[in-house]
Order: sequence, then C-alpha cells, then structure tokens
Amino acid sequence: MVERERETIVTTDGGGGGGGGTLLAVVLVIALLVVLFLLFGRGLIGGAADKAEVDVKVDTPATGGS
Repeated sequence: MVERERETIVTTDGGGGGGGGTLLAVVLVIALLVVLFLLFGRGLIGGAADKAEVDVKVDTPATGGS
C-alpha cells in the first residue's frame, strides 16, 4: 500500500482576538478611576482651601408646659 503525505492547514476568520480588546478596556477603566480619584478624592478641585469653618447656634424658644 502506498503512503501519501498529507498536510492540513487550519485557518480562522479572526474571531478569537477579543482578549486584547478586553485587556485594553480594563486598563483604560483603571486609568480613568485613578484620574478621577486624584482629581476629586484628594481634594485638588474644591479642596481644603475652599472650606470655611462655621459655628451655628440655634436658640429655640422654651415651650410653656402645664
């Protein structure tokens, strides 16, 4: 019996490359969260320099009991 050499080429349509896009999206979300924390979380915008101490005293009238 004659043996024949056989070569199989497997091609894909490129549908399995979603891992790179997912990784990029995760990195962008983390970078966005870090930027938002630095801007708002640490008080760089509207920080401690804009805050004022206020003492409020409220005098209520005494109620007339029987």
